[in-house]
Amino acid sequence: MQQSKKYISCLTIAGSDSGGGAGMQADIKTFSALGVYGASAITAITAQNTCGVEEVFPIPSQGVKAQIEAVFNDMTIEAVKIGMLHSVEVVQVVIEMLERYHPPIVILDPVMVSTSGHRLIEENSIHLIATQLFSRATVITPNVDEAILLSGIPIQNQNDLYTAGEILLQKGCKAVLMKGGHLQGESMNDILFQAHLAPQLFSSPKIDTRNTHGTGCTLSSAIAAFMALGHPLQEAVSLAKQYIQQALSEGANVYLGKGHGGVNHNFSPCKYVKVDRIQKTDF
Repeated sequence: MQQSKKYISCLTIAGSDSGGGAGMQADIKTFSALGVYGASAITAITAQNTCGVEEVFPIPSQGVKAQIEAVFNDMTIEAVKIGMLHSVEVVQVVIEMLERYHPPIVILDPVMVSTSGHRLIEENSIHLIATQLFSRATVITPNVDEAILLSGIPIQNQNDLYTAGEILLQKGCKAVLMKGGHLQGESMNDILFQAHLAPQLFSSPKIDTRNTHGTGCTLSSAIAAFMALGHPLQEAVSLAKQYIQQALSEGANVYLGKGHGGVNHNFSPCKYVKVDRIQKTDF
């Protein structure tokens, strides 16, 4: 049978969440729900559930490298989403792989601290990510805790988000989506910073729910999926915000565990998008 079509495909390079709400599992669920085929390279195995992270078991860097090579040597990847990179060695491998394969879209979600406050990254990895990965990413998507670590300033309000966003642009980022969901207030305010453009505010009402585990992973993988489908960054962020808002709403009153459950990724799943194999999308 002639194989004239292919799926739009994304690769997540991230940690595994045994509870299924965040990390690689959230990324794959998001990709699938939005009509994108998901591949994965696992960087660490975490023992966690809705109550928090109990232990982290890093995957050796050669294992991470082998997974990425296996995917890129066989498949066409439209976008890469990067999550938890636990060690310097793994960061170095990811940099090497980006330089070798040159994926057109790279969404970097610098996962460093879990919602429950568990440190998920070695201290010396932060500097390498900031100096070597920022410039290779299409956009980075830090939450407040991560932005504090990366910018070096305290963040207590929306004005601080603007200041930290500008600092991260100066550190070499092409674009930064500052996520303000952890701040006090009735709105979920995220701000997109792009070089030579005015910051853009994306606002949505906060939803009263405990089921917020994995929202950051879901948002960043949704941006990757929408960009892989051909949407420009600003539009992809807007669509991803709409998706996570509805995923939160649809899962708001569901009991999953004793702590913070995951969002409802599959409230309205799409079929995988197929395109001609010879088609090349101009990103």
